[in-house]
This record gives sequence, C-alpha cells and structure tokens, in this order.
Amino acid sequence: MSKKKGRKPKESPEGIKREILEVVDKDCNPITILSRESIHKKGFFHKVVHIFIFNENGEIYLQKKSQAVDENPGLWTSSASGHVLAGEGVLISAQRELKEELSIKVKLKKVLKLLPSKETNMQCISLFVGHTKKIPKPNPIEIEEGRFFSIEEVNDLLQSNPEMFSPTFRFLWKKYWENVSQKSQPGK
Repeated sequence: MSKKKGRKPKESPEGIKREILEVVDKDCNPITILSRESIHKKGFFHKVVHIFIFNENGEIYLQKKSQAVDENPGLWTSSASGHVLAGEGVLISAQRELKEELSIKVKLKKVLKLLPSKETNMQCISLFVGHTKKIPKPNPIEIEEGRFFSIEEVNDLLQSNPEMFSPTFRFLWKKYWENVSQKSQPGK
C-alpha cells in the first residue's frame, strides 16, 4: 500500500496555517522558511500555483471557494490553486493541489510565471494548464461548488459581475489570454 502525499483532506484549518512555506524575494528566489500563518501575517512574498483545467469542449473548470477557507471565501477562482511547500517544486505542488482539491491527475504544462505584485496578492505565481475528460470531484472542505464554464461565459461574467471572482483569478485570466494570443501570432 502506497503512502499518499500532500495534505489529508480531513486536516484542520489550524494545521493548514502551520504549513511550512518558503519566503521568497521579489524575483521568487528562496530566502528562508516560515509557517503559512506567519508569512501571511507579515505579508512576505511566497510561491503559489494556479491550475486551469479545460475539458474536451474547451470549457474551463472553475471552483467556488468554501466559506471556511481563509483566502477568497465564496469567490469563484482557478480550477485548483495552493501554496508551494518548502522544498517542493512548482510542478509537484500543482499536481498535489489538483489531487487534493479535485481528485484528478492530468499532464500539466507551465504557461506563466508572475513575480510578486499588487495584482498577484504579492505572491510568486506559476500558472499551469491541463486537459481532462474526467469530471472533477471537488473537496468539500475547500470548495463549495465547481463546474465547467465556456470561455464566453467566463468573459461575460467577468464583465457583468467581476466581484464574484477572486482578484487573482481575474488578473491570471487576463494574463493567460494575453500570453496565449501572443504565442499564436506568427513570428512570436
């Protein structure tokens, strides 16, 4: 029997606050390690991953955060996201978060790395994209609900009701499409 990696879904919010993360500089280079709670209280830069999962119809899976979580409760956001644990690579972290939050495993491709800024909530963000034919199973401790949205539906909702989305998701969505369109232009 193999030992499962990552947070146990039944772990308490207090245990999550004690996760050990790397404090990083403005270029995302590690400086030291501290608890998640200390990093958040002191406003230090740290690494997070976000994952956009698309289905075969080109729709994106979004999750609505549980009211019980400490960041963006009740807001729609990326398919999965989370903190990079101390000593953990960003791809491993993204795979772990996808498994913990949605109970799926897919091949992921890193498409963006963003340095800390007001728009990234002062976090170093690595954005990954993956595709699935499966229906994600949201972890009810972290996620109130989740579903696939068409690209047009997300864009319409961002125009008409942007406050229903986390600020980081709104920024990442814009950056993702700027990046995708630049890469699809000839000569770039």
